[in-house]
Amino acid sequence: MDISVVVPLYNEVESLPELTSWISKVMADNRFSYEIILVDDGSNDGSWEMIHKLSEGNSHIKGIRFRRNYGKSAALNTGFAKAEGNVVITMDADLQDSPDEIPELYRRITVEKYDLVSGWKAKRHDPITKTIPTKLFNSVTRRMSGIHNLHDFNCGLKAYRKAVVKNIEVYGEMHRYIPVLAKWAGFTKISEQIVEHRPRKYGKTKFGMSRFVNGFLDLLSIFFVGKFGKRPMHFFGTMGVLSFLVGFFSIVWIIAEKLYLIHENEVNHTHIQYRDATEQPLFYIALIAIVIGFQLFLTGFVSELVSRNGSDRNRYQVDEVI
Repeated sequence: MDISVVVPLYNEVESLPELTSWISKVMADNRFSYEIILVDDGSNDGSWEMIHKLSEGNSHIKGIRFRRNYGKSAALNTGFAKAEGNVVITMDADLQDSPDEIPELYRRITVEKYDLVSGWKAKRHDPITKTIPTKLFNSVTRRMSGIHNLHDFNCGLKAYRKAVVKNIEVYGEMHRYIPVLAKWAGFTKISEQIVEHRPRKYGKTKFGMSRFVNGFLDLLSIFFVGKFGKRPMHFFGTMGVLSFLVGFFSIVWIIAEKLYLIHENEVNHTHIQYRDATEQPLFYIALIAIVIGFQLFLTGFVSELVSRNGSDRNRYQVDEVI
């Protein structure tokens, strides 16, 4: 099979007939063998019934339905697992992504041999309250990930070599950073393609301002997992040892200072005032630093044992499969 088109959706019943018809036309015009995988992320507007109807009239359309809303990452991960095409294309269901981009995306994967080609909506039809934070996050992501040639990490329109989607896990809300996941998995031939951003035709956006906070937290998470996921002791152990040493040497300093003052009083018959070690705030700060150091070290040790072995992280309740 040439292409698998994976479309995550939530309450997009109005756009599905037009979207699937458009995709099918593009595929027929270019003589691609294909499948359209529609992943219903717990819709309650009749989207699943529409998918049933569409699949009856088009054997290329397949559907997966979640019992409840898990989020876009879960939908993509499940769609990736089912995809059989040599090239996997993702797009949103709201018709803001144009299926006419598919042939060029396919060509760049198959002819130019890229692992991943990400869309860049250079001209957006979004309010400034959305575009400015998006530019900020993209800038931060470029710096932290080292992928300097992408302008829009979160664009839903992307093309992947099949091996990429079969070797990455998209969980939580990590769909924003799939190029970063791909890079950490060893797929470094990543490029970009300017794509059309169409105005929303049906419904309204499902994403609020909370996604910017979540996006920043996800970026920190993916940076940590990518860098230390296979060796958490390098992070927690280092921090633990540093904290322990700070606390230990602080206590040594306090005790040494007291012993020195005692010695000075005895030898020189002076009456230099000094406080007991337990009366100094620094003593308790040092103790806390030592305890935290032990805890961080043990956390790193335990993390090393269970690293990346969460068997249920990407297990979702699939209600029905067409």
